[in-house]
Order: sequence, then structure tokens, then C-alpha cells
Amino acid sequence: MQDDQSNLARSFTVEARHAQQRLDKVLVELMPELSRARVKALLDEGQVRVDGRRFRKGDTLSEGAVITVSGALPPRDFSPEGADPAQAAALLCRYLDASLAVVEKPAAMPCHPLRPDEQGTLANLLVTRFPECRTVGFHQREPGLLHRLDTDTSGLVVVARTAAAFEALRAASTAGKVHKRYLALVEGRVSGEGSVDLPLVPHRKDPKRVEVVSEHVRLRAGTKTHPALTQYRVARALGDFTLLEVEVERAFRHQVRAHLAHIGHALVGDTLYRGPSLPAGLGVSLERHFLHASEVMLPHPETGVEVRVTSPLPDDLAAVVAALKK
Repeated sequence: MQDDQSNLARSFTVEARHAQQRLDKVLVELMPELSRARVKALLDEGQVRVDGRRFRKGDTLSEGAVITVSGALPPRDFSPEGADPAQAAALLCRYLDASLAVVEKPAAMPCHPLRPDEQGTLANLLVTRFPECRTVGFHQREPGLLHRLDTDTSGLVVVARTAAAFEALRAASTAGKVHKRYLALVEGRVSGEGSVDLPLVPHRKDPKRVEVVSEHVRLRAGTKTHPALTQYRVARALGDFTLLEVEVERAFRHQVRAHLAHIGHALVGDTLYRGPSLPAGLGVSLERHFLHASEVMLPHPETGVEVRVTSPLPDDLAAVVAALKK
């Protein structure tokens, strides 16, 4: 598939949450289909205007201003290109029938592409393995995906193979009938069980992060908050770390990571939320944060019978646990 581009201008009205932020950073957040290099090129070419005037990349924005972007732009929605058939065939399905698949996403693999020509994502594999998924889901670029995982999070992802199955699963999720569990290794010693019931919002200064809304966070007017509940219990104490079983229903972006960091138990290896590294001399290394989507429970979209699917820790995370046990 060629990079189908459009010369039609797009416009955005600056919301309160983006006020006083740099133009280039806001554009990257508003147009995730564009690379940072492409945003810079559009600015250098004078293809970006704010209230009709040319702005520099470091200029800050005011609430209510109108950003207009023209030039060669990829479409908002696109169907991902297919992947190599052998790679798609190797995609591990923990559950599979005519209407539903629960697949294993490896760490370091994005769930969907941000550019029409991007390869190496779960979506690329899905449209090759299950071509019927191309027209199913929230967006064309997310074929059949009921939910997503962060790039460095491994584990189970639910995929609807028909439009009817997707709508049934979406309704079940909204009704709180879809349960997702994770295994997370966190800093510090945790005892018993607990929960974090605090809303999340995009971080005020870093678009890559989210932050917890607490009495210490002052929100700008109009900021949308996302209710979020994270429940956890101790699976195993491992020296100065704790392996937790974490359960969520409808997980907002980075929910588990942000909630656990907020209570002082950030994920091991999670540099974005200031999580700790493994001790020197442990004998193993970790190239990502320790979070694995280990279990999903949901009503089957056709029969309503509960489907429970589990996934063991992948080798890199299992090696960390084994080393800490010693």
C-alpha cells in the first residue's frame, strides 16, 4: 500500500490542557500519525498556521487559538499493510474460534501503526492472519482490537473477528463484565491487598505520560478526567521487590503504571514513571518495564459463556523472578 496522502488542511482548536505548551509538542500529540521529523518539516515549510499567522516550533499556544495544518498529510484512518504470512502464522493464539481470538502480544511490538507504511505491529499481523478484521473495531488502524497494551507490555490482547462480536464485547466491557489481570514487579515491599481509585489525566508537561488527579494536582478548566480503578494483591515477596497480581476492568492509558508509581511502588524497569532498575550482580537484565497481561475473563460474544484465558510469564520476566527467588 502506498502512503496515501491528502493535501486537505486540518484544523484544531487549542484546549485548556494545551494552553502555554509548545506548538511542536502539541502537534505531535494531536497528530500521532505524523513523526516528529514530519512535524518539524511542516513547521519549517510554513505549512502550520495559528490564527492565520506562521508560528515557530517553540512558540506557546493560547486557549481557543486555531491551528491549521496543510501540506502532504497521511489520512487519519487507514488499514494497516499486511505482514509476512509466516510471521502472521507464528502469532500465538491462546484462544481462537470463528468470532473471537485472544492473542499473545510480545514485548517491543506496538499494537497498531501510526503511519500507513509502518510494519512490525500487532495490527499488521492481524490483517494477514484474520483478513476479516480489517473492517472491525474502533478505527481502521486497530483491526478487531477491543483494547491495547503499551508497546513494552507483553501479554493477552482480545480481538473480535466480526462486527457483531466486537459490539457484544464492547457492551460487555462497558458493563464491567470484561476483567483483565496483570503480573507486575514493583519496587518496595507490599503487604496484603489494596486498590487505587483515582482519576487520570494527560500529564500537564509531558505528553508521553499521564498523572493521577489528587489534592496536589491543580487542573486547568475544561480538563477531562478519566475514572480509573486498579486493584492489586501480593503474589510473592521477592526481597526488596514485590510481585503483584493487578486487576482492572477498563484500563485507561498507562493506568497500572501511573497508579502503582503514585503509591510508591513503581514498576521495575519503568523509566518513564521513575521505576527502579534491577540490582547489579543479579545475573539477569531487563530491557523493559515488568508488566505482563496474564489473564482475561469475558463473556463469549455469541453464547455468553465465560471465557477465561491465561498466559504465563515470558522468558525475560520469568528469568527475573527466578533470579530474585535465589
